[in-house]
Amino acid sequence: MTSPAFEVKSPRYVERVQDSFALQGAMQTLGARLARVEPGAVDIALDWAPGLTQQHGFLHAGMVATALDSACGYAGFTLMAEDAAVLTIEFKINLLAPAQGERFRMEGRVLKPGRTITVAEGRAYAIGPQGEKLVATMGCTLMAVTGRENIRN
Repeated sequence: MTSPAFEVKSPRYVERVQDSFALQGAMQTLGARLARVEPGAVDIALDWAPGLTQQHGFLHAGMVATALDSACGYAGFTLMAEDAAVLTIEFKINLLAPAQGERFRMEGRVLKPGRTITVAEGRAYAIGPQGEKLVATMGCTLMAVTGRENIRN
């Protein structure tokens, strides 16, 4: 997916995404890592591992959804103000094919940024000997949260 040019509100957006991502226990559990951080665009990479699979050996749909949610959330976060944190308020996932591969790339892209609400989309790709295969898509709605002591950037 290509991303349109967006205006960032924090010159530290890359550092903010990296710092926040490092705090996510879920991403650590998945063995996920940031592969791309640009205004309105974040890619998360992860390798196939037995502990992430369902009974047929495919990456579990819950793992796909978790990583796509983070990719979309961080894509939105790149465009949020310095004092904002990000929370997902809704998502819908379409599972298009079994997530079978050696590695996976989860792409999050902002469609429409807003002061409070941002809309993003995600795509999950399985990568293996035959190349890349689109295995899931996601529509995601995000909220910029400010002024809440228990939710910080």
